[in-house]
Amino acid sequence: MTETQPAPPTGTETAPAPETAARDRPWLFRTYSGHSTAEASNALYRANLSRGQTGLSVAFDLPTQTGYDSDHVLARGEVGKVGVPIGHLGDMRALFDQIPLAEMNTSMTINATAPWLLALYIAVAEEQGADPHALQGTVQNDLIKEYLSRGTYICPPKPSLKMIADVAEYCYAHVPKWNPMNVCSYHLQEAGATPEQELAYALATGIAVLDALRPRVPAADFPALVGRISFFVNAGIRFVTEMCKMRAFVDLWDEICRDRYGVEEEKFRRFRYGVQVNSLGLTEQQPENNVYRILIEMLAVTLSKKARARAVQLPAWNEALGLPRPWDQQWSLRMQQIMAYETDLLEFDDLFDGNPAVDAKVAALKEAARAELANLGAMGGAIGAIDYMKARLVESNAARVNRIERNETTVVGVNRWREAEPSPLMGADGGILTVDPAVEAQQVARLGAWRAARDADAVRGALDALREAARAGDNIMPASIAAAKAGVTTGEWAATMRAIHGEYRGPTGVAAGVSNQTEGLDEIRAAVNAASDTLGRRLKFVIGKPGLDGHSNGAEQIAFRARDCGMDITYEGIRLTPDEIVQRARAEEAHVIGLSILSGSHMPLVEDTLALLREQGLGHIPVVVGGIIPDDDARRLLEMGVARVYTPKDFELNRIMMDVVALARPAPVAAQ
Repeated sequence: MTETQPAPPTGTETAPAPETAARDRPWLFRTYSGHSTAEASNALYRANLSRGQTGLSVAFDLPTQTGYDSDHVLARGEVGKVGVPIGHLGDMRALFDQIPLAEMNTSMTINATAPWLLALYIAVAEEQGADPHALQGTVQNDLIKEYLSRGTYICPPKPSLKMIADVAEYCYAHVPKWNPMNVCSYHLQEAGATPEQELAYALATGIAVLDALRPRVPAADFPALVGRISFFVNAGIRFVTEMCKMRAFVDLWDEICRDRYGVEEEKFRRFRYGVQVNSLGLTEQQPENNVYRILIEMLAVTLSKKARARAVQLPAWNEALGLPRPWDQQWSLRMQQIMAYETDLLEFDDLFDGNPAVDAKVAALKEAARAELANLGAMGGAIGAIDYMKARLVESNAARVNRIERNETTVVGVNRWREAEPSPLMGADGGILTVDPAVEAQQVARLGAWRAARDADAVRGALDALREAARAGDNIMPASIAAAKAGVTTGEWAATMRAIHGEYRGPTGVAAGVSNQTEGLDEIRAAVNAASDTLGRRLKFVIGKPGLDGHSNGAEQIAFRARDCGMDITYEGIRLTPDEIVQRARAEEAHVIGLSILSGSHMPLVEDTLALLREQGLGHIPVVVGGIIPDDDARRLLEMGVARVYTPKDFELNRIMMDVVALARPAPVAAQ
């Protein structure tokens, strides 16, 4: 029955039409996962593969991402929290136990330590008997977005770009089916990027990498190397705009490859991308609504055949609350499978070709992205424009938050229709998976046993060779693989890179940002001025991010708004120890201290900070804490002495500002 024929009369039964239409192959089904230990993550991976997942997407914990061993002071509270800890070859071996890497397509979300984790992966694959030429997968290896949004950088931009190129050059020669660099615009949108900014900043990153790679290979081979660069993007809730953004990405990348780099073969100019749909828009309030958000966002990267993702990974409905359980991940996987196998989506050509509304939106996005690319080019490209891009992202995110606060943007369950029935999905466990605090001590013990059992002379020789390769400007991949096989640890590899190239301290984007928020600030500014008069100097608010959590959006927005309200703020960015924060609070004579922790490590880090404040006679300073904090933990923090606890549901920043003013005011003196 065709679409123009009427439906049969009521009661008439017709046989279903045979499924004769040719179907496209579906995208790779992935879930981003890893937690606790390599052994626990391995069990999760094998279970997900048995349920129909077709590729692995490995989440590493923050010490692994930032190049610290599990026993480093900055790793306290962070081990196994947001991903799997991989400290050495033994951990990587356990992670992929009974998973044949020659047959697997593996994505590793790793950046600053990408050469090292790929070296470990290759070493394990060779132990399994796999030929590296057969390995398929992707290593993200995008440091520029780390400076802008995610914060897991180690070294400064120029040596980091050199390491990105090392990985790409090595893979080109030795692991040719591997995608050596995955330009990641995902975290740009999470940091507030508009579609135009996401396009421009990601494409500028791709250009910077290709410019670095072009001198490294023969001109005849360069197009094939261009063809190995892939992208990892974000898809938000405005799915028509997001779909148009993907079509704009396709056109602009083709244009850049052809016109800037002279790549003639169409297959090497193809925009190849994987996607994780938006997590920024997932809500703690009425979290069951996130299922609909995730499904709608997936449409943006699957509906248009011309701009369809090669791999899709979906967050779980409860990721705004904490770590998803295996069942939650399975539910997201089923969403993909239903879309791919139960609908007829893959039987049709592109649904949007020739649509005037789509064509107009795509054209507008491309025009704006080209203009911003030209602007970045005038600053020296992506490497030269990091501070500028960071400040623009902070501004864009502030504008997004302002629209929600003013009810100009509706977020169901947040600023409209807040009343709701309790969710039966939450369950007795609070709807999330928690990592046993004992995991960290166990991982540290295993690390100690690994160090004790290895050949110390072999490790010393491997580190010497790695150091010499880095100092000489050689490709570090061969020396990194040799170091992996010798038993070198993640922290030792990264310490070598730090010693040669130095360590980077990223911009916060707050000082340079320009606010567009005016509504409701007059009352707060008056309160800040009055409190400052009472205090005898400007109200001092010290904001710190203890631990390794690089998600700085919340801290930046608090600092941005506090500055606009007239407070004297100190915000020095990410990756501070509790001791450093306390020393800064002492030096600045803080009236209020704010701690931002989104990695789930709030309990040990806040406990350490409070203890240090009391030891140094600063226990009178009120401490407020923000993060993804379960209700039970929030109660415990308040019992420990924290003055206020804020979670993503506390989106009204002006209310938080008034709380800070109230906490800063000295307590009234009782009458004698």
